[in-house]
Amino acid sequence: MSEMMTMVKRVAVAKRTKLPRVVLLLVGFVLFSVNTVYFVDTESATPLASVGNSYRFRFDHLRGDAPPLNAKAAMLVNYETGEVLYARNPEAVCPIASISKLVAAMVVLDKGVDLNCRAVVTQQDAFQSSSSRLRVGWEFSLLDLLRTSLMVSDNRATRALARATSGSIVNFVEDMNRKVRQLGLEHTLFFDPTGLDERNVSTAHEVAKILHHAYQYHLIAEITSNERAGIKIQNRKNRYLRFTNTNRLVLSPYKVLAGKTGYICESGHCLATLVANGTNQKLTLVFLGVPGSNLRFRQARRLLGWGFKQLS
Repeated sequence: MSEMMTMVKRVAVAKRTKLPRVVLLLVGFVLFSVNTVYFVDTESATPLASVGNSYRFRFDHLRGDAPPLNAKAAMLVNYETGEVLYARNPEAVCPIASISKLVAAMVVLDKGVDLNCRAVVTQQDAFQSSSSRLRVGWEFSLLDLLRTSLMVSDNRATRALARATSGSIVNFVEDMNRKVRQLGLEHTLFFDPTGLDERNVSTAHEVAKILHHAYQYHLIAEITSNERAGIKIQNRKNRYLRFTNTNRLVLSPYKVLAGKTGYICESGHCLATLVANGTNQKLTLVFLGVPGSNLRFRQARRLLGWGFKQLS
């Protein structure tokens, strides 16, 4: 605060001594820019994407020749500049299924808990998750539960994390909603941590912001970009489980930097992912409401190929 007051006094003195106008403008810019972070378009030199705790995307350069898509909502964003290359119903509020787990992971990591601590999968965790490979009574480190939640959308793992870090599922969901309010998201709402509840909703626009924030967490980026992972059952001697990432773009020519898939009947097939090409150009892609899993990834490859051509 003392530094700010000193700067203000210097501005006042500058006015009295009639310093050049450009100097006054530069000082004013410094005052305005305190605690502000920008993504900058190198051509226009205007702030585009990140201001404080939010991201701003620019919709004034949408391309009209994108490949046809079958999705309720979609967006493709130049990660470096915030320029939106393609948008379809970006503000439509839709169920987002397991993309919810990106916010759950951020909440877990924000708590600063020791991820080497362990949690036991309970009968409560097993609700509506018959496809899970995590059996009731098995014990895992929180880190392995996080891996399982993010890589294969395991609902038992997500619930066990929620209980272990917030004391209850209800408390954890409150933490998730508090998190998205802090991020400035107005249309994102959670009723459970897994995404099984169709009332977990957002927009393609806000999902892109969620992904950008999640990418800033090194561990989330590392886990969601891996093709495979293994976890240890702590209370079973020499027992391990191995998983393959549900984001099949990890098998594509592009380098996945972060991402999450999602599906329930009400949401259709969803995908949020950040990828880079061979020259390290980055695109953020969001699909909500695609009618088929394979179609989701075929369309993703087509739209990404088109998007990288726009960047070149």
